[in-house]
Amino acid sequence: MARDEFSELRAFIAVANDSSFTKAAAKLGVSTSALSHTIRGLEERLGLRLLTRTTRSVSTTEAGERLYRSVATHFDQIRTEIDALSELRDKPSGTIRISSAIHAMEMVLRPKLATFLTEFPDISVEVSINDGFIDIVGEHFDAGVRLGESISKDMIAVRIGPDWRFIVVGTPDYFARRSPPEHPGDLTNHQCINLRMASAGGLYAWEFEKDGRELEIRVAGQAIFDSIFPVLHAAVDNLGLAYVPEDLARPYIDDGRLQVVLNDWCPVVQGYHLYYPNRRLASPAFAMFLEAMRYRP
Repeated sequence: MARDEFSELRAFIAVANDSSFTKAAAKLGVSTSALSHTIRGLEERLGLRLLTRTTRSVSTTEAGERLYRSVATHFDQIRTEIDALSELRDKPSGTIRISSAIHAMEMVLRPKLATFLTEFPDISVEVSINDGFIDIVGEHFDAGVRLGESISKDMIAVRIGPDWRFIVVGTPDYFARRSPPEHPGDLTNHQCINLRMASAGGLYAWEFEKDGRELEIRVAGQAIFDSIFPVLHAAVDNLGLAYVPEDLARPYIDDGRLQVVLNDWCPVVQGYHLYYPNRRLASPAFAMFLEAMRYRP
């Protein structure tokens, strides 16, 4: 059905319901003359008179009554369905698929998920843990979570966490046996725990910055992991030095199990952002998720 035909039928049903052009026009938000013109156009297209007009009343003709009985119920169903869709908007539902690094999941998403899922019981959230870069469009994710500096410019990015920094840590026992490094270059003489990242093309180079000078150090050691949590735990287990997010190591630093070295060389990185294609039409569920995850200092 063309839009004009739909408008004509809607206008006809309104007039037939109220037996009045004036009342129907007020409900439809149009002028009486515009409504009369619409009905006249419908009658001319059908080649039938649908309404009998007098100075005091409006009534349906035989053809008009037949048309009214056949289409009015369908318009009621359409109105019911539209109301149902409005209810979905008011009570968002569906599944949201997110790709996230493990650190972002644990430190940024996880603290907010319980509250969000409790508030929106009809929404499900599926999180796929992936520390590398993936094509969220090709893999059918609604969004991804990555550091702000690593997000493509053709994506919309919304900050969901604060800035943070990497630090180098080791146990007191380790430093009792070996002198702490005083410069990033000294790390080549230490037992270090490596992180393998597909996005880095192999083992992740430790990054440092001081007074505008940037360094990348390739370290060596016996232990290599592909996730940041085992790297941290290996440092706690005295297997060597680790380069980890400060917030992950903080509990172990506070209780004395780990110590920080090269503190003035450790760089701050942009916080985590939720990113998604700029052409994406956000569903009500995704819009609610986005607002719930948004970082508010």
